[in-house]
Amino acid sequence: MNKIILVIEDQPEIRKLICMTMDYDGFEVHEADNGDTGLKMIKALRPGVVLLDVMMPGQLDGFQVCQHVRADAEIAATPIVMLTARGQQTDLEEGRRAGCDDYLTKPFSPLQLIETVERLASSATRRR
Repeated sequence: MNKIILVIEDQPEIRKLICMTMDYDGFEVHEADNGDTGLKMIKALRPGVVLLDVMMPGQLDGFQVCQHVRADAEIAATPIVMLTARGQQTDLEEGRRAGCDDYLTKPFSPLQLIETVERLASSATRRR
């Protein structure tokens, strides 16, 4: 299982909470505070799972980052979990259209986050 996790979240407090939650069992956690940097880090790190905020400043929001990943054959299989306060059905559908593997609405439980990451990281290992 690829234990590299990339957290792409613009709010430092939320990013810290996510990183603290995932800092266990040998996971290697990396951070980006915007979509542009996050996309570059996905290409460089090849993480086992990307935890991606939807609403971020800069050129790329979370949906756009997800679309770019799915369009790039080298990184298209990277599991992506959207993390967002936008929990309307239309938002969930937009996340699916962008290509995310899962969608967690803030606030989410740390246990739910851990279970989602472990499931996706394990399934990604079998797909690659």
